[in-house]
Amino acid sequence: MKHMHSHFLLLTFLITLPTLISGQALQQVVPESVGFSSGRLAHLDRTFQDYVDNGQLPGAVVLVARNGQIPYFKAFGDRDMETGESMPKDAIFRIASQTKAIVSVGVMMLQEQGRLLISDPVGKYLPEYMETTVAVAKEEGGYEVVKAERPITIRDLLTHTAGIGYGYGPAEEVWEAAGIQGWYFADREEPVRETIRRMAALPFNAQPGERFVYGYNTDILGVLIEVVSGQPLEAFLTTRIFEPLGMEDTHFYLPEEKVSRLATVYSKEADNLERAPTPGHMRGQGHYVEGPRTSFSGGAGLLSTAMDYARFLQMMLNGGTYNGQRILSRKSVELMTVDHMRDIPYGPDGQGFGLGFKVAADLGARGTLGSVGDYGWGGAYHSHYWVDPAEELVVVYFTQVIPARGLDDHAKLRALVYQALE
Repeated sequence: MKHMHSHFLLLTFLITLPTLISGQALQQVVPESVGFSSGRLAHLDRTFQDYVDNGQLPGAVVLVARNGQIPYFKAFGDRDMETGESMPKDAIFRIASQTKAIVSVGVMMLQEQGRLLISDPVGKYLPEYMETTVAVAKEEGGYEVVKAERPITIRDLLTHTAGIGYGYGPAEEVWEAAGIQGWYFADREEPVRETIRRMAALPFNAQPGERFVYGYNTDILGVLIEVVSGQPLEAFLTTRIFEPLGMEDTHFYLPEEKVSRLATVYSKEADNLERAPTPGHMRGQGHYVEGPRTSFSGGAGLLSTAMDYARFLQMMLNGGTYNGQRILSRKSVELMTVDHMRDIPYGPDGQGFGLGFKVAADLGARGTLGSVGDYGWGGAYHSHYWVDPAEELVVVYFTQVIPARGLDDHAKLRALVYQALE
């Protein structure tokens, strides 16, 4: 009987373990307690310190979480190379396109509240998008503008299959004339709703549902959130996601008291790192401190810390909950993190795309360590992340380098994390 009782207690513990994990905040632990080798994790130390010492990276923060705990969380190099200030673990980074995952979650939250369906036409909420046009390149040069064959849906935007790029393509001179090109919005004094309204009149790159075109899709989703919720995007994300998850250092524009923690941007054109211009635009320090603080870019506007972003990803890994707070349902998380491309070709072999995330579909075709179903993305300033549900793993990597030519740090990070698993 005693033996059976022990088995019953063990079974009960295993059944309740996921609930216990999802109800806890991330805490740093001894690596071996969550199945990592301390000795093998030391390869991460050496490798990333070498990047700094060899002048390939200014500084970086690496955070690894497993089973809801943190076996590895370290900072390397400098927050600012000119002043020699060391990179703190709570440094604040421009996360650019890592904003997309958060805004995509916001859209799914509205679906769960009965405010929309992702199968809805975007034009149901943003009327100017009910009928759009497409620029079709001609063999002899130039292009013609044709009507879209169907309305763009919210799901098209979530999967980047709406045909909307970043203002480059057959009709790029029209986009340039409209002042809408590139992912950067922080210098705009025009509210994002007005920019997105003007965008609807421009010819897009492809028919809805025809192919994967990376672009302003999530910026449009940010405006959709504003219209449907009746709140500015910043207010919606703060009250619905950041505050419940304890993401206290995630902002569109930085509060004055946090400026000293903002990591400096550098450019790696060849072998040397050069400080990016101030304020600059897409390749500069940006207007996140002294800009107009008017335009909230759902596609690339946020700043955050490694710990804040890990909290968000841990919520996704937990099936929509973190530290006792439910943000999404388990089924919404499942839908977001499977491949939606169907017959639409998507980028690298062995990978598909879900609702805001790149998803691993075939490890042999991809050729890198991980698990089928791991998902992630990155940002223009060379930040990177992924979640591996099979290994209960979250990895966040923040640095600030644009462009980052010749760096293999993302690939090495993946290899070194997985080799350290017991």
